[in-house]
Amino acid sequence: MGKAKKGPKFAAMKKMVTKKSIKNYKQQVLDPKKNDNNEKKLPRNVPKVSSALFFNYNTSLGPPYRVLVDTNFINFSIQNKLDLEKGMMDCLYAKCTPCITQCVMAELEKLGQKYRVALRIAKDPRFERLICTHKGTYADDCIVDRVTEARACALHLGSKRPLRLSAPLTFTNTGQHPYGNFLFRSHVALHKCYIVATCDRDLKRRIRKVPGVPIMYITRHKYSIERLPEATVGGGRLMTNY
Repeated sequence: MGKAKKGPKFAAMKKMVTKKSIKNYKQQVLDPKKNDNNEKKLPRNVPKVSSALFFNYNTSLGPPYRVLVDTNFINFSIQNKLDLEKGMMDCLYAKCTPCITQCVMAELEKLGQKYRVALRIAKDPRFERLICTHKGTYADDCIVDRVTEARACALHLGSKRPLRLSAPLTFTNTGQHPYGNFLFRSHVALHKCYIVATCDRDLKRRIRKVPGVPIMYITRHKYSIERLPEATVGGGRLMTNY
């Protein structure tokens, strides 16, 4: 008579209590209110701002748009086979003027023969050349200063405070300003508001700290604009504080 097959026998293992389970048990027993508070938290409800209110906050930024271009934006446009002016017009549905500073031109010249196509595009007569008065040729600082200066001029319109800028301004009619030891324009020829076109993460992070300045970048082989209506909401609030 055959024997019935039996399964293998295993020794009974003691259940080990880990430090993590002890810690969780103590939190549940000693501080039961902690879990209750997390459950009672309601989702944050932030009202959306209509994009139709864009021009209520920043009337200086409008068509024809002036777009500040940096070095890597031109290089990425070449890689994606994009025409700068046509791509900008397709993105914004309005006339656009690409602007390039002397610092960006100097950077392209330093890069040598490898970037000769980008330099040739930057010398296009459709580009507006902006003159730099500062020392050095670091383009990121130049673009941030230029954008910040344009914003400071816009904020000063409704302000009685003195306007102090790092770079000297160009005046139409000069005179002594009553609030400071510098020349101020009686007829203000404002610096234009710019859209910054860049693919550099560090530069985008710096530009985002300046309210009212949209950022253009390349995604999926076309140009896209970041926070065009939303960026000016902060600008409008700051203008009301002055």
